[in-house]
Amino acid sequence: MSGAALAVVVVVVFLLALYLLQRYGDLRRQQRMVLLGTLLSWYLCFLIVFILPLDVMFTQHVCIPFFVCACDSTTRVCEEPWSYIPDGILPVFWRVVYWTSQFLTWLLLPFMQSYARSGAFSRVGKIKTALIENAIYYGTYLLIFISLLVYVAAHPQWKLTWRELQTIGITAANTWGLFLLVLLLGYGLVEIPRSYWLSSSHGYLLAKTYFKTAKMATEKVSAEENLADVMEEVASVHESVRYNHCLRKCVDTIITKCPSEYKEEMGRTVESSGGEQKALPTKRDLIKLHKKVISGVQRHGQTQVQWSILLDEAVHLEDVAKSQSSPVRHFIHSSPSAHRGWIHRFIYTPTVEWYWECVFRQSFYRLLAVLLCLLSAAVVWSECTFFTTHPVLSLFAIFVQMAEKQHNYICIEMVCFVSILFLCVCVYSTVFRIRVFNYYYLVPHHQTDAYSLQFSGMLFCRLTPPLCLNFLGLIHMDSAISHQDRIQTSYTSIMGSMRVLYFISDGFYIYYPMLVLLLCFATFYSLGSRCLNLLGFHQYITDDHLTSDLVDEGREHIKRERRKRQKTEDGESRRWVRKLYSVK
Repeated sequence: MSGAALAVVVVVVFLLALYLLQRYGDLRRQQRMVLLGTLLSWYLCFLIVFILPLDVMFTQHVCIPFFVCACDSTTRVCEEPWSYIPDGILPVFWRVVYWTSQFLTWLLLPFMQSYARSGAFSRVGKIKTALIENAIYYGTYLLIFISLLVYVAAHPQWKLTWRELQTIGITAANTWGLFLLVLLLGYGLVEIPRSYWLSSSHGYLLAKTYFKTAKMATEKVSAEENLADVMEEVASVHESVRYNHCLRKCVDTIITKCPSEYKEEMGRTVESSGGEQKALPTKRDLIKLHKKVISGVQRHGQTQVQWSILLDEAVHLEDVAKSQSSPVRHFIHSSPSAHRGWIHRFIYTPTVEWYWECVFRQSFYRLLAVLLCLLSAAVVWSECTFFTTHPVLSLFAIFVQMAEKQHNYICIEMVCFVSILFLCVCVYSTVFRIRVFNYYYLVPHHQTDAYSLQFSGMLFCRLTPPLCLNFLGLIHMDSAISHQDRIQTSYTSIMGSMRVLYFISDGFYIYYPMLVLLLCFATFYSLGSRCLNLLGFHQYITDDHLTSDLVDEGREHIKRERRKRQKTEDGESRRWVRKLYSVK
């Protein structure tokens, strides 16, 4: 089994990253460099999380002596764990993975973000725009690094070697990541168990879906109006720039990004125009217009797809409510053509679906919510006590040390895997959920734009290293925090000794994670949602009258869409009947 576990994890994690990219990105339409950069950043971050438990287990591995007497000689037998990785592989692996991810997040992905969003018409123009936009960005990081360098140089007892310079850079990156990590973790530790508990109630889900539908209706109308305004500008430019003009290629490039119905309308408008001369745009104007077209078309497509998904969810939840009150143990679909796949015909039949939706789902979700709540409580307790080593108060450190005494490598690996996986789910799920206006928003069903995909890759690469160091601190495997003299993991050896900067290793890294307790209380009482609600960004709050109004509005939207769908289905049925009669 030498190295087999590492190979299996490498393949499985790659398939996971590829699946997520296929779900959120568009593999056929988006630029190959955008997809490759996002896939590589996601893959490397997930790989760090899945390989770290093997590193911890390998560090805990000790040679267990069994002395066998044979001809006045003793033989020492060493037991190896099933997932044993040969010496020398992990240090090289961590070095390649870590520095590649850091190169992506601090240099390449920010540049590619600006390149993808640029409205320039040539590669040189896109590169120029990206360099200008990132000049301040890179300058800020350089200033922070120089400040830390000056701090270390001010202490004559420290000699600035290349290794220590690397440590300063790693410390600066991890400090930035830890600051954001605690904020996301505090939200996820409460919101994930609560969301599963609340999702066990179909009434809650249906009311929240109505609320989302009302908000999405407003966004949909806004996106349509914005696209119409942009298309008017394009039509005006299309009329003013003639086919023999030097800027005509730029105009044709813009028109190729427009929806087909607007292209046809522009063609008819040009044919019917009387040749009125309009002011000619400059190339800078066309670059701005190109950027607006890309953004407007992307936003319009996102709202259309999300609107369709919300309608399907609302219709399904209304069907669940009808099936719960029905005496027949058979799930009733309002649309007979809703499920025609072989899975729904042979496996997930209407009877099985009824038992899941109406009987087992509520109990399963509540049981899962309780288990997640216990894990959250364990994380919060350990985050507030992991710096105490005598006695050991961190629950994760206690579990790992108990398994270490019994030389139970599988138990060590499972405890580490479950612990770090839960931490990652809390942090990463928050990254997938948050929305920063229309600049950053991960939309499933292949609707996420290039900027958001690359921004998520940047966040993952910046959050994963401090998350792993925080996890090693929870299990007392980081000597810079636990101040214990023990063998370090290969991952920690790559990070370097944080004791070069005492005010960070003995202060910020220890006490700042305790802030997660306050953030958990703030999330539990929905303080952030209430503040956003007061600022005009409507959030779903059960005891708010505005939420009730939006729920009622969403219910009316669903009723209207149901009637539209019913009319469409009736029309199709009549056409099929006419075709059958005409054939006969």
